[in-house]
Amino acid sequence: MSNVWVYIENRDGEISTISKEVLGAARMVADELGEDVVGLVFGEDVGAVADAAFDLGCDEVLGADDATLGNGRIEAIGPVAVALAQEHEPAVILAGASIRGSEFAAWIAADLDAGLVSDCIAIEVEDETVKATRSVYAGKLLATVFVKTGTQVLTLRSRAFPQAVATGNSGTAEWVDVEVSEDDIPSKIVAFAEKAGGVSLTDASIIVSGGRGVGGPDGYAPLQELCDTLGAALGASRAAVDAGWIPYEHQVGQTGKTVSPDLYIACGISGAIQHQAGMRTSKVIVAINKDADAPIFKLAQYGIVGDLFEVVPALTEAFKERM
Repeated sequence: MSNVWVYIENRDGEISTISKEVLGAARMVADELGEDVVGLVFGEDVGAVADAAFDLGCDEVLGADDATLGNGRIEAIGPVAVALAQEHEPAVILAGASIRGSEFAAWIAADLDAGLVSDCIAIEVEDETVKATRSVYAGKLLATVFVKTGTQVLTLRSRAFPQAVATGNSGTAEWVDVEVSEDDIPSKIVAFAEKAGGVSLTDASIIVSGGRGVGGPDGYAPLQELCDTLGAALGASRAAVDAGWIPYEHQVGQTGKTVSPDLYIACGISGAIQHQAGMRTSKVIVAINKDADAPIFKLAQYGIVGDLFEVVPALTEAFKERM
């Protein structure tokens, strides 16, 4: 077995942010193992993606360019990836812990009968084995996990690793034919619905979240103003989503999105363990809550005991003056 493979998610000719992070981690792993980084590129008209993969540090690029792969369906990509892995026997396969990356890792690990470690927040190499750190028990504990034999398949959490940087490298991709026909693929993608405006929670470097303490839908107005000032994404706790105050797409936590921004500002959020599971790896956590005994203060680096409707506008004005 040899080489470190990276599944590169792409859309409209662009490599996704999480795949750039995985490429950065792959370079470290490959250097420790003394192996090459091989990018896996699948899609339709993805020549530019392959070129970008070389620029971001790939030593080789393998993949397939076909209309059946254009929408990223795992039923189309999976068999091609498995055939490549069976032929080349990579030592490690890395993917982002996104929806597409997770289903890719699960598919290829199942078909290769390989071990899978998901949602890693840190990795290191010891004796040619990648040892991963991941949270367990809703984030209460951290576990070190590794695959003992065979190909090691891992998915990496978004924003837990620095992105690969441009190297100026170039190369020629190795393309293989696709043997899966459209008739063999049970799922069909009819269209994509784009949501305009706002900052994506999973990509945001700053997140401002509101919980039960906002009191209702109107309570998110001062938080949104702070978001607009900082260029941040708006998040929420499950309690606020369940109450119908804000759509589910904003939910952070065990049953929502897992995020890891540089700055997380929790407003009126008590800090239940289910919420902490989705944001505890944030670099800096600021908590604003009237209850000085709220669990969120045990996790936060900075805490403000006070009324969020007084504190948040004051912060917004201070940031506006500074920025």
